[in-house]
Amino acid sequence: MLFGSGHPERGLAMPHTAAEVLPRIALTMGDPAGIGPELAARLLATPENLHKAEVYVLTDATELKAVAAELGVDVPVADEPIPGHAVLVGSGLSGPPVQLRTVSKAAGERVMADLLKALNLYRSGVVDAIMFTPLNKASLHLAGMHEEDELRWFAKNLGYQGTTSELNFIPGLVTSRVTSHVPLKDVAARINADSVLAAIRLLDDVLKGSGIPAPRLAVCALNPHAGENGKFGREEIEHITPGIEAARAQGIEATGPYPCDTVFIKAKNGDFDGVVTMYHDQGQIAMKLMGFDRGVTVQGGLPVPIATPSHGTAFEIVGKGVAYLGPSQHAYDLAVALGRRNRQNRR
Repeated sequence: MLFGSGHPERGLAMPHTAAEVLPRIALTMGDPAGIGPELAARLLATPENLHKAEVYVLTDATELKAVAAELGVDVPVADEPIPGHAVLVGSGLSGPPVQLRTVSKAAGERVMADLLKALNLYRSGVVDAIMFTPLNKASLHLAGMHEEDELRWFAKNLGYQGTTSELNFIPGLVTSRVTSHVPLKDVAARINADSVLAAIRLLDDVLKGSGIPAPRLAVCALNPHAGENGKFGREEIEHITPGIEAARAQGIEATGPYPCDTVFIKAKNGDFDGVVTMYHDQGQIAMKLMGFDRGVTVQGGLPVPIATPSHGTAFEIVGKGVAYLGPSQHAYDLAVALGRRNRQNRR
């Protein structure tokens, strides 16, 4: 079961049979200066992973062999998809090796080129989902990424204008955000019934796609004590509650708004499958306390499922072979589940 919640019937899983056509995943090596290449190689060296999906890896044989040799693992490769083997499709950018454990323009350029190539593989129908191992935003900005985060960069390069939100997964719980990488002073102005409804619908759709037929969603308040009937703010009355009511009218099991200092206690106890938060840290602090070493981020709302572990490039442990695989394995499994659904919908 993928991300079991303590309620087996509600675990995030996509049933499949051996005869089913496998989902196709584009896997990038992440920031080459960090632990991304190690994590990618270890995923590929886990035999069952190469039987869950057709994996197209954005690297060449020289780079992959060097990383695998350093780790003492073996990665079976082939020129075309066959069970138990990865297909190497090359990086989007060839060049000299980057300096390890260092923020650099060169590292950012490699990451952006690989992500663009992964998007093109999706657009051309080669893959159904994308997974990338950790990247470094400072390197990306040096390389020319001007968007506030990679989600907006993905949307721009796909020409996608619909609702998007980073979704954060830990075992048993998922969050979406009404606002994300914006200053706190701008949060209240971006909360309205439509934006709340969009965040609820997106979370509901992704959870259904991950195997929960009727997700139970909690919606956070913005203000202390959920506004205390307007005493501490009227966003709950004028914007958040109408958004929840609109979602319920569409058949979505959403309730709230709940004070954010208690809602995650109920979520941790299994009362909810997902929580809609109003701003970045409102959910991230709770999620990282509950499962930092298991977290996955999904670039929600895009036409292509994109998953990545929630942690960073961990420069301090590069080359030591000790990077924890757990979040990357969870991200891979989630990309497989969402990719399977995406492939079924596209056929």
